[in-house]
Amino acid sequence: MLAQAGRAHSTAERQGIDQGALAASGCVAPAQVAAGLFSVRLPVPFSPWHVNAWLVEDGAGWTIIDTGTGDAASKTLWEQVFADHLAGRPVTRVIVTHFHLDHVGLAGWLCARFGAPLWMARTEWLQARAALSEDAGLALTQQQRLHRMAGCSDGFLAYLAQTQAFYTSAVKPLPACFVRLRDGDDVVIGDTRWQVLAAAGHAPEQICLFDAGRNLLIAADHVLETISPYIGVVAAEPEGDPLGDYLAALDRFKALPPETLVLPSHGAPFHGLHERIDALLAGHARRLDQIIGICDQPRTAADIASRLFRRALEHRQMKFAVGETLAHLNLLIRQKRVVRNGLGEAAHLYAVV
Repeated sequence: MLAQAGRAHSTAERQGIDQGALAASGCVAPAQVAAGLFSVRLPVPFSPWHVNAWLVEDGAGWTIIDTGTGDAASKTLWEQVFADHLAGRPVTRVIVTHFHLDHVGLAGWLCARFGAPLWMARTEWLQARAALSEDAGLALTQQQRLHRMAGCSDGFLAYLAQTQAFYTSAVKPLPACFVRLRDGDDVVIGDTRWQVLAAAGHAPEQICLFDAGRNLLIAADHVLETISPYIGVVAAEPEGDPLGDYLAALDRFKALPPETLVLPSHGAPFHGLHERIDALLAGHARRLDQIIGICDQPRTAADIASRLFRRALEHRQMKFAVGETLAHLNLLIRQKRVVRNGLGEAAHLYAVV
């Protein structure tokens, strides 16, 4: 399920509206969500064009949860928030839910600016550090091989060479040490105890935070109301099963109270956690069945991806479509519903068992 922009964003795209200006509109003033908890909406240069960070009163200071991308516009917005809304109290801790650039991008800058510690899951911290220091040539080789084996065109493989520096350009260097967050931990912020819930799939060890006293869930990118989180195979782990991890994590979150208020990283807070989880599970089940139908004869992952989406996919969309398709195919292989065939460097072919 390739993540789709909301209706307003799709209209803006058709009309050629500057997406940066659209996202920045109304992104400055923090909005109170609950006592001592505020959302800060920051622009990002790709759909869905914004990310929600969270500003939480923490005794004599403030905790920031997620940070936006490491660019001048986001820095300027944060500086305005600091000047207008911190009431002279410092940021004393920075929590990052996962390593993706719109969540971790300014973590290093914020930590350095306030002398604050960084709190993250270990896998996410290591993943971010690895992405910042990876060999660009080797990473490109891995990306091109993954997509060549998926049956992508030579033109697409050439496109990949133009996108390799995106992470390092949008993420500031991280602190050399961090405080580890683990599934089941309790984190006390001000007078509130938040339970750490690990949610693999979208990222290896994405963390969410649940306040049982008020039934509040900071859900990161795990549960979104109007779009499906991206779940895709990555070049460093071509045999991975991120979709299996994601579905298992979704199922675990149904243990939370049905009246929970979900605070997502994209979009507005919403109720209906259980209904949304059911919809996400059903959507992936439909996609798995669709792929079974498409694999009535041997096909490449790129061919399958093209048949799953009705519109023509430009290169960036194709990258995500292939990653998601591979995630579904890897799960189907584990379920013994699909087999993969291929010799040497020839593109893999997938067919029903």
